[in-house]
Amino acid sequence: KNSKLIGHARGMYGQAAQNDLGLIMVLTYGFIDGIYKDSSFSLLSLNPAMQAVREMTIVGGTGLFRLARGYALAQTYWIDPTTGDAIVGYNATIVTYI
Repeated sequence: KNSKLIGHARGMYGQAAQNDLGLIMVLTYGFIDGIYKDSSFSLLSLNPAMQAVREMTIVGGTGLFRLARGYALAQTYWIDPTTGDAIVGYNATIVTYI
């Protein structure tokens, strides 16, 4: 409610499993303020959406995250099944080569 906006998440997802809710995720998290301003990192991974905590791969980045590798743990905190709106937290572990 009173948090400062420091960036944006942009990307897309599609269904990638036959028997459960598995999404292929392509997401970029770009920063617009703070020490990571003008830097971004990207995820490309399968998201097994029905698991409580999902591990996804960080495949690269720009700026301070150039050549980034790592993983992000995603956890859904709230979802509206009617609209599909959700609040998902990501805890990212990133290795860079700067």
